[in-house]
Amino acid sequence: MPRWRTWRRRSRSNRQTVAVAFVDQGYTGAEAEQAAADAGIHLEVVKLPGVKKGFVLLPRRWVVERSFGWLTRFRRLARDYERLPDTLRGLHFLAFAILMAQRFVQLIAGLL
Repeated sequence: MPRWRTWRRRSRSNRQTVAVAFVDQGYTGAEAEQAAADAGIHLEVVKLPGVKKGFVLLPRRWVVERSFGWLTRFRRLARDYERLPDTLRGLHFLAFAILMAQRFVQLIAGLL
């Protein structure tokens, strides 16, 4: 059984849901659309403008790049050291929890 299917089953049992997935043009096709539909996810393909000169920033791409930038501040996540995907998933969860806790403390300190 492919790994993505076992992950999808585990995520359903944990009541985690994803409604919309922003993907690039590599995910256009019947197979990707069918896999997303089976999981109950709507794929929204972010396309490049028709005529482009040089570097063009894709819409919503900055959200992903910003998140990757935040994660690289954690030394263990800067390289792929982990053997098990569950360990890596847990470390990502921990890193984002730490980032959110820091933001929360800053927000509370600003209100006092």
